[in-house]
Amino acid sequence: MPRRIDTTHQSVSPVAIVFGTRPEIIKLGHIIRLLGESAWIIHTGQHFDIGLSRVFFDAFHIPEPATTLGVGGSTRGVQIGDALSALNRVFSKKRPSVVIVQGDTNSAAAGALAANASEIPLLHVESGLRSFDRRMPEEHNRVIADHLADLCCAPTETSRSNLRNEGIPDDRIIVTGNTIVEAVESLLPPRDRRESLMAEFGVRRGEFVLSTFHRPENVDDPATLRTIIDELARIPIPVVFPVHPRTATRIRADVELTRLAERLIMVEPIGYESFLGLAAEAAMMITDSGGVQEEASILKRPVLVVRRSTERPEVLGTFAERVEPGPAITDIAAKWFAELDDLHSRLAVLPSPYGDGTASAKTVATIPGLIGR
Repeated sequence: MPRRIDTTHQSVSPVAIVFGTRPEIIKLGHIIRLLGESAWIIHTGQHFDIGLSRVFFDAFHIPEPATTLGVGGSTRGVQIGDALSALNRVFSKKRPSVVIVQGDTNSAAAGALAANASEIPLLHVESGLRSFDRRMPEEHNRVIADHLADLCCAPTETSRSNLRNEGIPDDRIIVTGNTIVEAVESLLPPRDRRESLMAEFGVRRGEFVLSTFHRPENVDDPATLRTIIDELARIPIPVVFPVHPRTATRIRADVELTRLAERLIMVEPIGYESFLGLAAEAAMMITDSGGVQEEASILKRPVLVVRRSTERPEVLGTFAERVEPGPAITDIAAKWFAELDDLHSRLAVLPSPYGDGTASAKTVATIPGLIGR
């Protein structure tokens, strides 16, 4: 458990933490804990079911948001615009000393724009990730946040290089590691709880796949999603498939997809701790999630990334391999399963490229230097 840092000397103004999705809560949870009473939690509502987010507040033992904006359920442009307008009104009434945003969400872009418009110092957690794929809305969001940030907290040297290549000066960049490391290390269930989870899902250690899909490039086109589900269904070991609400909607709308998906162990979205527990015991993971790529490097499990591109190249060739939808999914899964013991042994001794679990503390330690910029 991280040691709380006393930040009361910094300023009478709070530090605004702006987020709107569950992955952001995971990445910001320990930063919020370390800030203690200085943290002003603002939830944009981008993931508009606050009930689904509540489990993450409970997991990190942090208070629920002091301010909620309710911008969920809209298009990207409307979400960013509405969140920006709402944040401008909020900051005009109560001015924070610093605004913190994380990652590449619509909420991060809106928070960055609002901080800039109100001339409030901006800190961007997980800066410098680049897929170099302009078709991804997330790529534009992260570039906006990086170039507006007064301080970019880069998780790796690769991320720092990306920022430098775009002309961001060194005095606005710090390499902290990634806060996902401390999140995983603190929330990974013990072995007995993991045994119970496997029994609950009817699977055995090292004899199942854990899979998630939610990105528009994979789930919005019925043919692409059908290909992915068909490939998953061909894998000769059980596939546990927590179904994202976006993906569930697409599956229900297609009779053939529904039939194919019945061959998987489809479950409702599960809590983060339970997900980590299953991931730690899985043979492998197959996903389009960015966060799962990071988690795999901490849990020492191979992950097949089904996407056109990835903004996390640090894990490629070690913990991860990237493919596009098609037969390569089952081909690689079969290859990995055939050499699973050796593969797990090789990964077990590889360090994660995302740091040593001190990213949150390093990030919080930079805040006094931002105040007054």
